[in-house]
Amino acid sequence: MQIFFGKNPSILKKFIAINFIIFLIIGLLTVFYLMAIEPSLIKKKSLKHIEIIKNTTNHIERLNIKFEKNEITNFLLSTGFLFQSLDRVQFFNKNLSLIGDTDILDLDPRSFSKNYSVTEMKIGEIENQKTLTQPLKNLKNNNKISKIKDVILKYKNSKKFGKPFAIKNKINNNYIVSTIQNIDINKQNLGYIVISESSNEIVTAVEERKNFVIRTVMAVAFVILIFLIFLNKYFLKPIKGLVDYTKRIKDKDLKKGTIKNFLKRKDEVGQLSNSLHDMTQDLYKRINIAENFSTDLAHEIRNPLASLKGASELLDTTNEPEKRSKLLKIISHDVQRIERLITDYSQMLKDEAALSREKMQKVDIISIVKSVIDDFNNDLLNSKKNIKIKFDTTTDNKTQPNILGVGSRVEQVLANLLDNSISFSPPNSEIKVFVNLKDKTVKLIVEDQGPGFKENNIEQIFNRFYSNRPEKFGEHTGLGLNIVKNIIELHGGSINASNNINGNGAKIDINFPEYSI
Repeated sequence: MQIFFGKNPSILKKFIAINFIIFLIIGLLTVFYLMAIEPSLIKKKSLKHIEIIKNTTNHIERLNIKFEKNEITNFLLSTGFLFQSLDRVQFFNKNLSLIGDTDILDLDPRSFSKNYSVTEMKIGEIENQKTLTQPLKNLKNNNKISKIKDVILKYKNSKKFGKPFAIKNKINNNYIVSTIQNIDINKQNLGYIVISESSNEIVTAVEERKNFVIRTVMAVAFVILIFLIFLNKYFLKPIKGLVDYTKRIKDKDLKKGTIKNFLKRKDEVGQLSNSLHDMTQDLYKRINIAENFSTDLAHEIRNPLASLKGASELLDTTNEPEKRSKLLKIISHDVQRIERLITDYSQMLKDEAALSREKMQKVDIISIVKSVIDDFNNDLLNSKKNIKIKFDTTTDNKTQPNILGVGSRVEQVLANLLDNSISFSPPNSEIKVFVNLKDKTVKLIVEDQGPGFKENNIEQIFNRFYSNRPEKFGEHTGLGLNIVKNIIELHGGSINASNNINGNGAKIDINFPEYSI
């Protein structure tokens, strides 16, 4: 195949090559089949002749018929039932002299009675007719008999002597099958019998089969051609388009073409196109996130670095112990801040990479929420804030809310939210966690009694490195809520932040798609 199509042949070329090989094999088998049809039909016809020859031999032996012209002629006239449906029967002695012939005797081979048909002729036409037709008829018969004698002579000198021998001839557009066999009685060869029969039905049968094969081949070729057009248009071209699309992605050139036409299809090609498109968009999204992360991290590190640089320069110019101690604290604080930024950023990237590799499965969200709340309540018992976390749900065992996700990541989401709520909640307050299932959506709500969100645009709390905690500046990197949002979106959910209606406390509302399989 490589000889014809190169090292990397396309599917279309492979399909054509395979079909060509199959057609070639079927064609050869068909030729052999057509070549075997005629011999098979001739053999079938000859078997009938052989059976008649056997019966004729038995009658000659039983009636003690001498192989002479008069006795053979009388035998033909008296035993016509043996040769019904045959066109011509000839007897030759061992010297190849014709001693019996239904045509010469002017017999009807189907009834073997004398031909008494009379034709009305004018006076003087009888002699003219006899003079004109008899020599011509004798000439044709002599030519036929001479050819048969040649065949009998070859048969006599061949290895097939003693066995039936079938031949075919075409005489005056008639297909004739003849069977020759010697008459062997008491191990003595008396002569030969030749049975000839018009077999035009053999030609008809062969032609019918040839025409049928040709029509079948043309029909199959037409079907394969239609299939090739369909295959090329609806499968091979779209696949090539997808390959070109991936190459353009690799070459960072998406302006030359898209796969929008394939995305509308509902079949496997459409599913593959949508999957490839989603993967590409997700890849570019991750690239953009990584670029933005790098930019934001550089921006966040720049401030403590500038402070660190200024403090270190001042440290070299002052000898006052109090100022030096203050500058050293600033340097230590900036170093710790940079360390936290790098550590949290590195951990965030690791968590996101791990989440993309982890296999999602059915998660019982109520069990996870209860477990996390119990852990936080135990820790809060030893704190001075005296904050309590309460859990409530309107679901029952029959409508257990489940999601498709990673259990440890859902725990991380709730832990980060509770940690934020505890930071902003006053002492002796409550934090409420609520789980609800509605319209195939699992809702997870966290409410606290803190001051709420003071930002004009509340959604900015989910931005990277944004922090507005009551603790000292620099104690937190501002990546917590951004990590929460990324994890929720990777689970196919959404997160919203708002203030309570009564203006007392903040509310985080998370929506997960229900997993009901």
